[in-house]
Amino acid sequence: MGLITRIIEIIKANINSLLSKAEDPEKMLSQTIIEMNQQYLKAKNQVAATIADKKKLEKQFSTSSGEVKKWEEKAKLAIAKGDDNLAREALKRKKEAEQFAEGYRKQLEQQAKAVDLLKNSLQQLKDKIDEAKRKKDLLVARQKRAGAQVKIQNTMSHMSDDSAFELFDRMEDKISELEAKADAAMEIETDIEGGLESKFDQLELSDVDSDLEALKREMGQSTAGAPVALAAVGNEEVDSELEELRRKVKLEQAKS
Repeated sequence: MGLITRIIEIIKANINSLLSKAEDPEKMLSQTIIEMNQQYLKAKNQVAATIADKKKLEKQFSTSSGEVKKWEEKAKLAIAKGDDNLAREALKRKKEAEQFAEGYRKQLEQQAKAVDLLKNSLQQLKDKIDEAKRKKDLLVARQKRAGAQVKIQNTMSHMSDDSAFELFDRMEDKISELEAKADAAMEIETDIEGGLESKFDQLELSDVDSDLEALKREMGQSTAGAPVALAAVGNEEVDSELEELRRKVKLEQAKS
C-alpha cells in the first residue's frame, strides 16, 4: 500500500513540476504519461512479487498442515503398537508442526490482505493513468486553442498600434514623391521636345503663309480686270432688256 501511495505522490509532484515550467504542454503531458506507465509497471511487478510471496506462504502452510497430520497418524500408530514413548515423540513433532502451520497461517492471512490492497491500489493507479490519457487529449486541444487565440490577439494588437501603420504612411509618401519626380521629368521632356517641334511648325507655317500670299498676288494680277469687264457686260444686257420692256409698254398703251 505504501509503495502505490508513494508512486501516486511522485506522479503528482512530477505533474506539478512540469506544469509550473509551462514549456510545451503536449510534450510534458505525453512525457508524464510515459513516466506514469513506467511507475505502473514497477508497481505491477511489486504486486506480482507480493502475490508470489503469498503463494509461497500458501505452500509452506500446506506443508506444515501436512506435517501436523503426518505426526498425528504416527502418534496413533505408536499408541496402537503400545509404544507410548514413540507416540509421545510423535506428538511433540506434531506440536512443532502445528506451531509452524499457525505461523504460516497468520502470515498468509496478512499477505492475502496486502495482496488485495495492492491489487486495488494498482487498479486505482491504472484508472488514473487512463483518465490522464483522456485528459491529455482534452488539455492539448485546449492549449492549442488558447495558443491560437493568443496569436490572433497579438496580431490584432500589433495591427491596432499606430506605429504599425507609420511604415505604410512613409511608403506612401515615398511613392508619392517618386511619382511627382516622374511627372516632373516627363513634363520637362515634353516641354523640350514640344518646344522644338513648335519651332519647326512655325517655320513650316511661315513658309506656307509666304506661298499663300504669293499665290494670292499671282491670282490678283491675272484676274484684276475680269470683274470689271464682267460687270460692264452685265450692265449692257440689263439696259437693253429694260429698253425693250419700255417699248412693249408704249405699244400696249397706244393700242388701248
